[in-house]
Amino acid sequence: MRYNYTPVLFLLAVLLSASTASFAQDPRFSQYYASPWNLNPAMTGVFSGKWRVTANYRDQWGSILGDTPFRTYSAAADLRVNVGGGDDYAAFGIGAMHDEAGVARYAQNKAHLGGGFIKQLSGGRYQAEHYLSAGAQLGFGQNSVDWSRLWFTRQFDNVNEIPDGNLSNGEPSMNANSGVYLDFNAGLLWYVLFGEGGFFYAGGAMHHLNSPNIALTDNGNETLYSRWSGHVGGQLPVTENFSLLPGALVMKQGPAFETDFGLNLRYSNNDYNELALRAGAWARLGNRLDKGIQADAVTIVGMLELERWMLGLSYDITVSSLAGANNSRGAFEVSLTYFHPEYRRGRVECPRF
Repeated sequence: MRYNYTPVLFLLAVLLSASTASFAQDPRFSQYYASPWNLNPAMTGVFSGKWRVTANYRDQWGSILGDTPFRTYSAAADLRVNVGGGDDYAAFGIGAMHDEAGVARYAQNKAHLGGGFIKQLSGGRYQAEHYLSAGAQLGFGQNSVDWSRLWFTRQFDNVNEIPDGNLSNGEPSMNANSGVYLDFNAGLLWYVLFGEGGFFYAGGAMHHLNSPNIALTDNGNETLYSRWSGHVGGQLPVTENFSLLPGALVMKQGPAFETDFGLNLRYSNNDYNELALRAGAWARLGNRLDKGIQADAVTIVGMLELERWMLGLSYDITVSSLAGANNSRGAFEVSLTYFHPEYRRGRVECPRF
């Protein structure tokens, strides 16, 4: 059966042509589609199976910072349960993230509980199936810094001409930790399944809707910007074994913009014990605030799908002006996902992003 992908490709082109980018305040993953918990709360429970566990790790700029690179760790688990015996599902999840940056180990720690609802809008035996998912997350966060790794001008020993950590830094209002803050995220996702493994999705999310205070100073008021994001993508079967997985993500947080877009090529043996391989390339653009939109990195991705498991490896090649300092060596990333099957074959199929 042949499918007309013209509307899907047109929508992707419109989003890409309108997108602008930059570094956001929040941690991010190049394999954003392999970290659904951090991408969009509405993706809670959107998978084929009973429950799912995901883990992500990112190591960035080790070529410049040595043993103190930017590191991001994330883990999440979610499950879904049938509601009313039809094709609607309720979903629940829990996730946590730790991010640390630079010599002073500036760290962000977050943990959330989440829930969602998946509603079938239309579909039938010979029709494409449309679904709408809504989700929200509520949790807590805390930021911290290790002041012992830094020294200030007041701590410089003029006699021995070396920093002396035993001297006062003269910063009495500085705290090692911010207050524990409340954090609220919400999102929507629409997706359609049109046979032979093909699907298309579009979603949007708002993170930090309550704009929490993350100040490290006494009586400080450093607000964490709310972050909005929009993402689209899909799987377009080309032959019985090969398909294309295009996608795009646009984010804005305060004055910062970022967009990621690219394409993975997927090969599947289509056996009962499915083995699939993905390979692709993705581009990231960002605004440097004072110089407009510029290319930041190109990400090379390889993924292995083996029955219930999916393993992804990627590397960011720096193409911005920073390439002169790090010899184009950007970030390494790994993702791992486990899908636990339904105890009985479920009626609702979901995309495997």
